[in-house]
Order: sequence, then C-alpha cells, then structure tokens
Amino acid sequence: MSLQKINTRTIVLILMIVAAAAMRLVSYEYKFLSNFTPVGAIALFGGAYFTDKWKSYAVVLITLFTSDILINYLYTSKWVLWYGGSFWVYLTFAIMVFVGTLIKKADVANVTAASIVSIAIHWLIIDMPWLYGTLYPHNLTGYGQSLVAAIPFEKNMILGDMVFCAILFGGFELAKNKYTILRSPKELAV
Repeated sequence: MSLQKINTRTIVLILMIVAAAAMRLVSYEYKFLSNFTPVGAIALFGGAYFTDKWKSYAVVLITLFTSDILINYLYTSKWVLWYGGSFWVYLTFAIMVFVGTLIKKADVANVTAASIVSIAIHWLIIDMPWLYGTLYPHNLTGYGQSLVAAIPFEKNMILGDMVFCAILFGGFELAKNKYTILRSPKELAV
C-alpha cells in the first residue's frame, strides 16, 4: 500500500472528526441541545476506522480537548485547559475509543450496540457524585440520585450519538465504496 493511500485515509478521518467536533459549539447557542453532541460518535468512529490505534486515541482526545477549551472559553470567557473532572472525562472518552476499536464491521447493529455501551460508560463514570463536589451525597444513594438527575442529558447524548454515528459511519462507508483510496489494507486485500 502506498504512502498516498495511508495519508489520504488518515486526513479524511481527521477532517471528519474535526468537522463533527465543531458541532459541539452549537449547544452553546442552543441550550436545549445540551449534551446533543458528537463526542460519543467521534470516539467510536476514531476507534473503528484508524488502522493505527494510537492515532485513534491521539486524534480523538486532542480534538475533544481542543474543542473543550473553546467551549469553556465561550461559557467562562477564560482559557480553561484543565478542570477538576478532566481526568474522568478524558478517561471516559478513551474507553469509548476502545469500544470503537471493537467494531469489526460498521453496520447498524454493531454501531448501535457500541453506542449504547459507550453511553452507559459515560453515564456510570461521569455522574459519580464524589467527582464534582457536594451536589449529591458521596455514597450510593447520592450516586443513584446523580444518575437519575443525569437521565435527560444522557437522553440527548443518545440522540446525538444516533445522528452523528449515522453521519460519520454512514458517510465514511459511502465514501469508501466510491473511493478505494479510503479503504484499509485489509479491505483492499479482500
């Protein structure tokens, strides 16, 4: 396989991820879209399609980190690079990328299953009350209260994942069918 094919595929994947990440900025203007974002879809997509797995983690995490800085600036007018829960947020994204690496065939059933798993991971990790202060008691009761309170946000994340997974996975699959340069070495060998 030529260097040209590898670079073209990688560039297209990166551009698709960056374009999807830009959609995160829409929720700033339209508050009802809170958590209707492409973050889960981006993580799954990167994990599923980069042939070099280190690229899937690097591109996804750097893109999400950069978009977080912009979003934090929009909300606070300050350049916030790291905040109290950052470690847990990026750990959750990294786990979502790993879930994406488990997608061997990008069909509706596999992407839907991976999306549900990644949303559950996000919900169970990000909503631990002991991560973010004193809004809920730091015990199992508080954890349960936090999980219940997060349901509307997770609902938006499910909808966002459905839409953005369809766009990213569907768009790339269509592009691969039309342009062989976007196919992985395994796909070309078949």
